[in-house]
This record gives sequence, C-alpha cells and structure tokens, in this order.
Amino acid sequence: MRLEVLSREDMNSLSRELSRAGIMNRTREEVYPEVSHYIILKGTYAELLERAEEIPPVEESLEELKSSYEDMMGDWEIGGRKSLEELFDESDLEKLILVTALIEAGAAVEEDGTLVLKEKPPLDMLRVELRFPIEEVEEYLEDIEKLFETSMVTEYTLEKRYYVEVMEVDRELVEAALEIAEGYATEESMVEAMFDGIARSVLADVILELAGKHRRKNELIEALLEREPIVVEGEHERLNIYFDEEAIEDFLKELQTLGYLKVKGNRIWA
Repeated sequence: MRLEVLSREDMNSLSRELSRAGIMNRTREEVYPEVSHYIILKGTYAELLERAEEIPPVEESLEELKSSYEDMMGDWEIGGRKSLEELFDESDLEKLILVTALIEAGAAVEEDGTLVLKEKPPLDMLRVELRFPIEEVEEYLEDIEKLFETSMVTEYTLEKRYYVEVMEVDRELVEAALEIAEGYATEESMVEAMFDGIARSVLADVILELAGKHRRKNELIEALLEREPIVVEGEHERLNIYFDEEAIEDFLKELQTLGYLKVKGNRIWA
C-alpha cells in the first residue's frame, strides 16, 4: 500500500508515526518525469466566442473569462495601480490570461512593480490565448482545428516524488495506517491506498485460508485462480480483485517475509 506525500519531511514524519504504531513501512523517493500536451487557441474574445458555439469546453472557458474580466475591471479605474498579487493568484488562470492580453494591447503598463491601467478596452477586442489539456478536448479536436487558430505545446517536468509504503496486510493495521496518513498523504494516493490495502488484506486472508487446505504451492495457486475474481461487497459498492499467477508468486514471497507462511520449493506451510 503506497502513500504519496509532498515533501521529504512529510515522508519521514509519516514513516516515524507508522513505526511508533507498530506498522511496518519503508520510505521511497523517485524522480518522476511528467509529460503534458496542451492545445492553444488564439484570437480576439469576439472571434473565439463566435466560433465556440458547438465546443462546450471552449464555451465554458470563455464564460469564465468574461466573469473574471467583469470582476477584475469592476474596481480598477483608468490610472489606477494594482500589484499582480491584487489582480490574481497562481490558481486564477483566467485573470492571468486577461492581464497578459491587457499588457499586449498596451491597455496596462508596468510601473514601479505595479500595473497601471491606461484604458478599459472592451473584452471583445482583447486578443486572448486559451490553453486546454489535450485530453479535455480530444473528442472536439477535428472541429477545433477547423474553426480556430491553433498550436500545440508540450511540457516536460522532471520532479522528485516521495512515498511511504505500508508493508502490512492485516486489515486493522491497514486501517490504522490510513488513519495516520490522513494528515500527510495526498488525497489521490489515499483513495488508491485504501482500495489497495483492502484488496491486499482480503487476498491475504483467502490465501491463508487455502494454505490450510493445500500443502503444495501449485495446488494453492490453482485453487486461488479458480476463485478469480474475489469479490468484496459493500453497502453501495463492490470491489473485484483480479490477479495472475506471477503476481501471486510474488505476493506469496511477501507473505513469507511478513511471517504469515513459509514456502520451500513446492511446499507451503501457513
């Protein structure tokens, strides 16, 4: 069960807390390359709006841009000064697009670390650049390329990622680990770890049950494969657990390392 955290400090802190709770774990650091592809649409706001009628993601982006323009210009008078921090934060992409468009149009200029508004051009006249992750507009690509002035941008990011791997398969220890990790791990990795932990715990229980009946490893694996998928029913959800023979071979080694069973040749003891 693997939990991702945002820093080495969080990784080490989480590992220590898990160890204090008697939960076996190990830390792991990886350099991870991420490749993202974006399609860029360029034109005046009016041009983009006119062509966006049948492209929902573009329409939505333009609506958000309009709302941001009205909000930004509502209390920014001609001659008024604003810092970039006042105008937008890192997550406010629409206002960044608008500030860029105002500067390129000469409607805003930088003076002494602030932006001074020289004029209030209508939004329709501003030339803007919209950017969409390729997966968000994939089904509309053919129409987009016909209707708009487009280009493609690819971004390659190399970053360090930090993980804590929980070695346990006992259900109570898995649940305890997840509770401890809530203050450290990313939300996405918590969801994945929860299902991973449940699935591994259930699979371990089934293997140990079968190991009490089958003393030969090949017979145990055959019996396990006959039960695939193993199904866990909840009140409103169901978890189907699939596996192949090679994965089970490795999982048996892990259970042996944890002390749940012993494998020697084709013999197995629970």
